[in-house]
Amino acid sequence: MVTLKKYHGLGNDYLIYDPNQNRELLQERQIQLLCRRNTGVGADGILSGPLFENEKIKVRIFNPDGSEAERSGNGIRIFSKYLKDAGYVKEKCYELWTKAGPVQVEFLDEDASRMKVDMGYAAFGADSIHAVGFEGDMINESVFFCDNFYNITCVSMGNPNCVVMMEEISKNKALHLGPYVENSKYFPNRINMQLCHVVDRENIQIEIYERGAGYTYASGTGACAAASAAHKLGLVGNRVQVHMQGGDLLVEFAEDDRVFMTGPVVYIGSITLAENFFA
Repeated sequence: MVTLKKYHGLGNDYLIYDPNQNRELLQERQIQLLCRRNTGVGADGILSGPLFENEKIKVRIFNPDGSEAERSGNGIRIFSKYLKDAGYVKEKCYELWTKAGPVQVEFLDEDASRMKVDMGYAAFGADSIHAVGFEGDMINESVFFCDNFYNITCVSMGNPNCVVMMEEISKNKALHLGPYVENSKYFPNRINMQLCHVVDRENIQIEIYERGAGYTYASGTGACAAASAAHKLGLVGNRVQVHMQGGDLLVEFAEDDRVFMTGPVVYIGSITLAENFFA
């Protein structure tokens, strides 16, 4: 018997697999089965934890294809609410470790439905993205994908992101261009893509295509990456509302350029699987 919890952050939904409450060892095939919308539970990914090591609280983040992600902004918020709901964390502020390192989380209300996350620093270097054929910072580079040249800025928020600046964006454009960017020869480890339209100095709109997941309604790291790219290009100020299909996140830049993300999380419910689900 396997029991899962389901949450979403602006429509970006994750399943929580708590190894302290379940005996089954998750494998790639099982992750794929769980995330399938029609024959599984359905999710944009799985958060496995908490894992405890030397007083650190850790989480592992898996994409629907079974690959492991370094970091997820929505995943961090979702998992943090689960830790509060399950009684693992009682403090207002705590530290969560991802594959990309630690983040600081501050709960902004009693039920942990809204929180502020210190996402660290945006990195623009080709080496931080693991890009091939580039040197130094990848800022406003003209790169050929699929059928045209596009101006891109690549950003690591602990995970790799390719921000494509456009005057007009849409879901269809993201679905068309996303697979080419994700699997481009320039990014041998694959990459997340955000199409970004700057509305004004305080607002941007993005459409998201994530590696291992495809089109998604929202992304915390994607929102931070797109806002960081627009900020680096001088197109926005230090406080940016990022508008996505699933809703809005607030991204703020400190004086030292640290990136902070504020947004909501919703608990959907608990799921118990049939004993023969993985058979």
